[in-house]
Amino acid sequence: RLEDSFESQKSFVSNIAHELRTPLAAIITELEMAMDKPRTNEEYQQLIQSALNDTKRLVRLSNSLLDMAKASYDPSEINFKPVRIDEILLDSAAQVQKGNETYKVDLNFVRIPEEEDDIAVTGNEYLLKVSCINLMENACKYSTNSHCTVQVDFNEKQIEISFSNIGDGINQEDMGLIFKPFYRIDKHKNIQGQGIGLPLTKKIVDLHHGCIEVHSEENMSTIFKIILNKQL
Repeated sequence: RLEDSFESQKSFVSNIAHELRTPLAAIITELEMAMDKPRTNEEYQQLIQSALNDTKRLVRLSNSLLDMAKASYDPSEINFKPVRIDEILLDSAAQVQKGNETYKVDLNFVRIPEEEDDIAVTGNEYLLKVSCINLMENACKYSTNSHCTVQVDFNEKQIEISFSNIGDGINQEDMGLIFKPFYRIDKHKNIQGQGIGLPLTKKIVDLHHGCIEVHSEENMSTIFKIILNKQL
């Protein structure tokens, strides 16, 4: 087990180094091109925009790694309190749509909560929001229409949140690997991403003693469902 742990850590560090090296190399190249010879204002603008895009990619990666570290803490060191899932979903949807104007997130409630406790869990608001944003962005990014549908249902003990889209789907071979850090599905490697969002989301759900399920049909729909225990 110790050997497996070392191998896993070595692989993780290697993947991080690779993910960091790519945008850093691109930034260096873009800055060297800008200094290589006098250029037109339009050319400088293009080089600055490319360097800015790569810098933003580095920021997203570093933020994801920090969130991964937070989700790996001892649960006793993380602040848990009663939080309302509907408020987390509304804030997450607003942030996703603000970050990309082409994305659309629809929230549907199977039933209207009559009491605040109907839709509340004991959890960490920041981490739960991170998990919802990840699933919303993924659904929009890999859909055919940049659209994510979120459905919320609850019973006496649990709250179920489904994030669905219409797109290429996930085949069975990839299904068992999507929660592995840095894993990218071959047909999606042309779409920008680091392969951290889903592993991070699973860590967060596990930290809250919940579960995450995936249902997908190739070239049709994909549904990620989070099941959380209600506030006790």
